[in-house]
Amino acid sequence: MKLDSKIHTSLWFDGDAVEAARFYTSLFPDSDLISISPISSGPATGQALVEFAIAGQRFTAVDGGPMYRFSPAISFVINCESQAEIDRYWKELTNGGTVQPCGWLRDRFGVSWQVVPDCLGELMGRNSERVTEVLLGMKKMGRIYMTRQVPSSAASCKFPASRCQSLTRHMAKHIYLRPHND
Repeated sequence: MKLDSKIHTSLWFDGDAVEAARFYTSLFPDSDLISISPISSGPATGQALVEFAIAGQRFTAVDGGPMYRFSPAISFVINCESQAEIDRYWKELTNGGTVQPCGWLRDRFGVSWQVVPDCLGELMGRNSERVTEVLLGMKKMGRIYMTRQVPSSAASCKFPASRCQSLTRHMAKHIYLRPHND
């Protein structure tokens, strides 16, 4: 795995950086735990500095202590190509975490994530007011439900062509599914 990005993300944990890195690398494809190094000086002496990659992106996790906490002001977005993918990430990341509105959640380490359909940006471009209205009534996003709530061509969503045509037919018939709120 080549990780030569000029910018990468550093995450500050309070004693569970190694556990978090192991969890994240087990969850996402193209991920790797690169190194675990002890911190030998300063307020985090005896703790760890962890280098890892998630979905090909480089991260550093440091066990720096309780001085800083994660905030939903920064979150990681997972663009999902299917409802099954949304469901899988949602289940794993909410285990021990907290469900929040609009497809957001905080995992058991306090990190905020948005688990969203890959076509959310396109849907927002079609009718941001309607999409926002639908999102405010949801917790876990229903991919097909979102697509059906904002009628138009589904051509640019990353479904196989046959599924795009099927979605378009369903939208034309105004068949709506309930949002996922589990």
